[in-house]
Amino acid sequence: MTGAAGFLGSHICDQLLARGDEVVAIDNLVTGRLDNLAHLFGRADFTFLRHNVSTYVHVPGAVDAVLHFASPASPKDYLELPIQTLKVGSLGTHNLLGLAKDKKARFFLASTSEVYGDPQVHPQTEDYWGHVNPVGPRGVYDEAKRFAEALTMAYHRAHAVDVRIVRIFNVFGPRMRPADGRAVSNLLVQALAGRPLTIYGDGSQTRSFCYVDDEVAGFLALLDSDYVGPVNIGNPEERTLLELAEMVRQATGSTSEIVFEPLPVDDPTRRRPDISLARRLLGWEPATPLREGLARTAEHFRRVAAEDG
Repeated sequence: MTGAAGFLGSHICDQLLARGDEVVAIDNLVTGRLDNLAHLFGRADFTFLRHNVSTYVHVPGAVDAVLHFASPASPKDYLELPIQTLKVGSLGTHNLLGLAKDKKARFFLASTSEVYGDPQVHPQTEDYWGHVNPVGPRGVYDEAKRFAEALTMAYHRAHAVDVRIVRIFNVFGPRMRPADGRAVSNLLVQALAGRPLTIYGDGSQTRSFCYVDDEVAGFLALLDSDYVGPVNIGNPEERTLLELAEMVRQATGSTSEIVFEPLPVDDPTRRRPDISLARRLLGWEPATPLREGLARTAEHFRRVAAEDG
């Protein structure tokens, strides 16, 4: 499991261990945090390796599945770490596909809805090829994931590696970094601190927010299935960022005002997954209402602030 100390990776480690799997967790801690895994240290079925997967990866013993989640994933992170992002999507994916091939293991690639870019098809289905600016600032993440998908399918076709590809839409929940730059964490942290809520652009752009427990359940359903993918795993309920800001105010009891900042370059105007494939093949769909997920995540940020303060 790469990217294991990250927001998503740590939740996946929990669920794999809960169902009886042994986990070798790999992370170089560039954006991951050991605190996310601290409760797992000392377990006989859990091993942590601090390693950069853009260099050669070795895991001793038998391996059943290689889950590749290593990458800066928030716009703030990949814009600050553009070359590392491209390396982990290319060299990292290559190294981990090599590990899966050597171990005769299933390879699971965490791809992203960013492969659709600023989509001209709505909602986005898996057969849509996307509308991406390869030379824009966001291209470092978008193209890293598009290349990773292509390389994964090349190994599947040329070397018969058993692969799965998931396209992840916006996910939120406990263990998000307060300063990761994502919309949910930004707004919750600002609201809890009594600061103005920052909206980029006019707030009419839409996203679809999936609570982390639901998202991980979708990942494991795909991992255990016979379907290669790609498969969209996300919440098909579309919200504007202004709607999200108002829900954050309600979840936190905040009276913070909303302030507007310029829209980042190539920021998608609409984003919503068509999850018909996941429903049909995996029997999966999200179950946690956005308001409930926001309340749980707000409580997490309250605890973090109390521990730090």
